[in-house]
Parts: sequence; structure tokens; C-alpha cells
Amino acid sequence: MSPKDVSSGRGAGLLTPGRIAVAVLIVLVIVFICMNTEKVTIRVLIPEVTAPLWLALLAMFLIGLACGGYLFRRRSR
Repeated sequence: MSPKDVSSGRGAGLLTPGRIAVAVLIVLVIVFICMNTEKVTIRVLIPEVTAPLWLALLAMFLIGLACGGYLFRRRSR
């Protein structure tokens, strides 16, 4: 069996080093968010909001994911 035959299956490339690194990073982000639960005052432009730090971190993580997905999405033609 040649290397081409082995790597051409449907599941080929499922666990690439890049995907593993991203999965580890996401787990670390979730752990970091869960460990920071105290309340903080957040000021965005004018209003001040008191919220748990985990909520602010989660919101920034989701905004970052959305921005990264938008900027680095693959364009199909």
C-alpha cells in the first residue's frame, strides 16, 4: 500500500498538528475563564457595567472567534 492510498481516506487529516494546537488552546481558554469568577467593573465607551470576569472573558473569546473566522475564512469561487 502506498502512502497515497493511506492518506486518501475520508478521515485523513482529521488530527493535524494545527487542529490539535487549536483544541489545546481552546481547552486552556475555557480553564482560564472558569478560574476567573470574581466580579469586575467594565467600562465600554461611557456606560459602566459590573459583571463576572468569566462573562467578559467569554464575550471577548467569542468576539475573537467571530473576527478570526471572518478574516481567515476560505473563499470559494
